[in-house]
Amino acid sequence: LPIDVVSIQSQVIYGRVGNNVAVPSFMQAGLTVAAVPTVLLSNTPHYPSLHGGPIPLEWFEGHLNDLALRGGLTRLRAVQAGYLGSAQQARVLAEWIHRQRGELPKLRVVIDPVIGDHDVGVYVAPELVEVYRRAVLPLADVITPNAFELAQLTGIATQDIEGTIAAARTLLQGQIKAVAVTSAAPASWPAGRMHIVLVEAQATHLIDHPLIDIAPKGTGDLFAASLCAHWLTGEPLPTAAQFAAAQVVHALRATEQARCAELLLPGAPPEAMKAEVTIRTLPH
Repeated sequence: LPIDVVSIQSQVIYGRVGNNVAVPSFMQAGLTVAAVPTVLLSNTPHYPSLHGGPIPLEWFEGHLNDLALRGGLTRLRAVQAGYLGSAQQARVLAEWIHRQRGELPKLRVVIDPVIGDHDVGVYVAPELVEVYRRAVLPLADVITPNAFELAQLTGIATQDIEGTIAAARTLLQGQIKAVAVTSAAPASWPAGRMHIVLVEAQATHLIDHPLIDIAPKGTGDLFAASLCAHWLTGEPLPTAAQFAAAQVVHALRATEQARCAELLLPGAPPEAMKAEVTIRTLPH
């Protein structure tokens, strides 16, 4: 079974985060995806009960290695990584990606360095942040932190656009071609709007989209998977990021209208909704 994408992130029984969001996104784009869980939980932790935890390290490493042993990675095009259960998992993942790159030099790697957010702070083990910096992010082509995560990774304030761009540029080293910052520069948002900042080596793009005033979990996972899927299917990165933003807005509107506590995943956004998401190139 030839696999296009390996998606490595959280999995829940109930809810729409991690692989529960990424797998449908890749399938909608016509891509074959293998889902590797980093944690398996009954639901996200904000509910009154929670069961499950990180996948044992031996299992996690075995799940990744068995994909190659089954012959499934001969045509692998991308690795998408999100929430990791431990620093040890991150090290195993980095070693595995490095091996795959040796076999597949054109392999694309998109990493969402899930660390936390402004409303809850850091919600992963502190040592994971340093492993991201040293071992995982240098293997990525594209990373998709939110504004809080970008500040944690760089130590630079990211409340305004200038600080966000400066912080993102410090990460454009080695393999990294682009940093797509979600919920970027909140101090700069116009009323009813919010920003994504996409920083590449030769250009910086500001994506402006409607602010939908609900906060279900999984929107960052949806953005990263949608960006990766559309990049793989031929769109340039700025266009893929613009479409991914429209997909998130579409999902949030559907979720709001249904009064649902979990993120809904409707089909592709209509053209009228895509038009609500604008992109412009900033002076370099």
